[in-house]
Amino acid sequence: MPKGEGQLIAQNRKARHDYTIIDTIEAGIVLKGTEIKAIRASRINLKDGFARIRNGEVYLSNVHISPYEQGNLFNHDPLRTRKLLMHRKQIDRLIGETKNTGVTLVPLKVYIKNGFAKVLIGIAKGKKQYDKREDLKRKDIKREIDRTLKNRF
Repeated sequence: MPKGEGQLIAQNRKARHDYTIIDTIEAGIVLKGTEIKAIRASRINLKDGFARIRNGEVYLSNVHISPYEQGNLFNHDPLRTRKLLMHRKQIDRLIGETKNTGVTLVPLKVYIKNGFAKVLIGIAKGKKQYDKREDLKRKDIKREIDRTLKNRF
């Protein structure tokens, strides 16, 4: 299966608008029992999330997983920092990539693959305001062309 395929749970659409995605890497997430149940119920928000490298390990921060309704006292903190599971070579590559200024790690998708929750991390470079406007213009032009071609045939 190619990267980013499986049962899609959540997607960070704002990331593609705010950043230019250079490359993507799939990673597993260390979760507690009620967190995986909440993820399977699509109770996750990636909008403000980011990944950070600390002590040679990658951590996912600011990703909101809502408390599981039937979780009672075993429920988790919704915004806790979660460790990502990656190979050492992948982490070393990320360390090298993030040394560049303006490069950050952004979660793009969360999905279930073979029964495990996976996150697709994007190595991203921030866009300037004029780049965002240019992309929107290009997208509108493409939509207009597609619309006229559809009506023509």
